[in-house]
Amino acid sequence: MFKRIILIVLDGVGIGASPDAEEYGDQDAATLQHVAKAVGGLHLPHLEMLGLGHVASVAGVAKVASPLGCWGKMAEKSSGKDSVTGHWELAGIVLERPFAVFPHGFPESIIDAFIAETGLNPLGNIASSGTDILVALGEEHLHTGRPIVYTSSDSVFQIAAHEDVMSRERLYSICQQAEKILLPYNVCRVIARPFKGTCAADFYRTSGRHDFPCKPQSETVLELLKKEGLTTCAIGKIEDLFSGEGITHSQSTRNNLEGMERTLAALDEINRGLIMTNLVDFDMLYGHRLDSVGFAAALQEFDLWLPELFAKMAKDDLLIITADHGCDPTTPGTDHSREYVPLLLSSPVIPAPKDLGIRQSFADVGATVADNFQISLSAGQSFLSTLR
Repeated sequence: MFKRIILIVLDGVGIGASPDAEEYGDQDAATLQHVAKAVGGLHLPHLEMLGLGHVASVAGVAKVASPLGCWGKMAEKSSGKDSVTGHWELAGIVLERPFAVFPHGFPESIIDAFIAETGLNPLGNIASSGTDILVALGEEHLHTGRPIVYTSSDSVFQIAAHEDVMSRERLYSICQQAEKILLPYNVCRVIARPFKGTCAADFYRTSGRHDFPCKPQSETVLELLKKEGLTTCAIGKIEDLFSGEGITHSQSTRNNLEGMERTLAALDEINRGLIMTNLVDFDMLYGHRLDSVGFAAALQEFDLWLPELFAKMAKDDLLIITADHGCDPTTPGTDHSREYVPLLLSSPVIPAPKDLGIRQSFADVGATVADNFQISLSAGQSFLSTLR
């Protein structure tokens, strides 16, 4: 039905607590609604016309009578609320066993192995936000050269180092050593977190972040498309999240603006297949840093860009806009939140607007992509027939 599918993941843009959110302490989370309330309403006319107001009540977003797209929302079936789990499920993997988390820091066996392998005795080994850990330990790191190791509520082993103390290449190499150590422990990701600045008051994380995730546990829709000779273009941190598996083209980005620009450029180069873009600023810059104003501005910037995308789409293109989890900047803590994610679709060939309802798994997106290209994906329920 569609020659190209453009799948845009708004990282962290949840739209209300999932049915099981209380198990994660997220029963009060509603990222999009709370951001809108915090700034006195959002101006998102193009998302509004796709049917966003029909998905949830969002201040400033109307429930238009005749949307131009299809709308719904999706619950996550996998256990967890991290980016890898969310993206893998979008691509057709539902995790039955959650990744391991270490809310009190990593056990001595891991830290001892890290010291033996790298020759470095790390600072930290606590659960912390990325900004708080730099305030607490950044200056000591500058004086000693010892890397900072920390985690969060997610299954991550994060290593922070000042770029004047340790080169990015050296930091990435250490992360790869940590990857091997962590294989038996079912840790989802090792993340390099380079930073700069002169003291606790002005430390900031740079664009050199790099994720080292474990490989997908079964075939994703990306791998299946690649096997069929179709293009799978990964923009933003998509390649990192899938450990490069199933990807034919990849471009990293520093921010949302680059992600949007490279999505447009991909449409000039790719004739058939999947373009999958992650826009990370909502999560990385605003959700985790509890910045509702910045979050709102980023949403409005994305909405303002959408007409450029619509203008470049061919008649047989399908746009899918969704998210991977929530990251509510108004609730206690700085971690991701277990939420529904929005599902908005647009294509010139969809004959009439449709309510896609509440989907029971993010994998419905992967199933729809697979169905469109006539390949079989075991997880999820395709909604392709609903679009006809």
